[in-house]
Amino acid sequence: MKKLPDLEAWAIFAKVAESGSFARAAAELSLSQATVSKAITRLEARMKTVLFHRTSRRMSLTASGYASLERASRILEEGEAVEAEVTEQATSLRGLIRVSAPMSFGIARLAPILPGFMQAHPEVELDMRFDDKQVDLVAERFDLALRIAHLDDSSLLARRLCRVRILLVGSPAYFERHGRPRHPSDLANHKALQYAYSRNGTSWRFRHKRHGEFSQAMLASLHVNNAEALTPALLTGLGVALQPEFLAWQDLQSGALETVMDDWEIEPIALHVVTPPGRSRPARVQALIEYLSDRLAQEPWAHSAE
Repeated sequence: MKKLPDLEAWAIFAKVAESGSFARAAAELSLSQATVSKAITRLEARMKTVLFHRTSRRMSLTASGYASLERASRILEEGEAVEAEVTEQATSLRGLIRVSAPMSFGIARLAPILPGFMQAHPEVELDMRFDDKQVDLVAERFDLALRIAHLDDSSLLARRLCRVRILLVGSPAYFERHGRPRHPSDLANHKALQYAYSRNGTSWRFRHKRHGEFSQAMLASLHVNNAEALTPALLTGLGVALQPEFLAWQDLQSGALETVMDDWEIEPIALHVVTPPGRSRPARVQALIEYLSDRLAQEPWAHSAE
């Protein structure tokens, strides 16, 4: 198997040739003189040729050294350039950030607050992907994702931003026609509108402070893979649904929707920011995380992360 080029040794060779001295090259590279000398010796052994003529008073390039110098200098220059560029991108607020978020939340709650970040950081480019299916952050090269769920253990790094309550909602007209359920068992006589990615599927689970837990199997007249798509049917009075508070908030405030069985709680979920493994994040990514954390905490539907 062919060995990789000894790029470090070639870069050191270029610096020695440029400075004209092993000692000066070592000082400029913050290396010991022994390390510099060993790199040149290693390179000459690998190439089976001498790159420098050395005497006690002076040092000069051999013909092989001259022939190698231009390309070795490019190796050094390109290495310095790529490190400078990566460092600059990591510490400055510029460059691309790829973000994944759930569709309904992304459109209804995330998109409206993005302009503030974009105005504050005009050299940052945002690539937003909205999809209710969870993406593989590492394989698909996302910088961060917003997830509203109970997170499974993984190698991803997660920051919990706030709790998200799940509410049982319907229209006033629907409840006038079908009655207001007071116990989960009453839901057997009601029409369900179902979100396909619900954690418990078609079994709706509730918890009461005094009466404990109760699970009710539901038959749904509508299944959707995006919770926002349930809203028209809810407003038309075609059934009841379990909806995240952020999605139902405005219709609850206007009275277009109402909650029922408020003493029975659906286990709340949480909004998280998740990032790929590794503690070091570019400054632009960290700035977006802090911005989202601050802005979303101010939303009227957001509840303490504790």
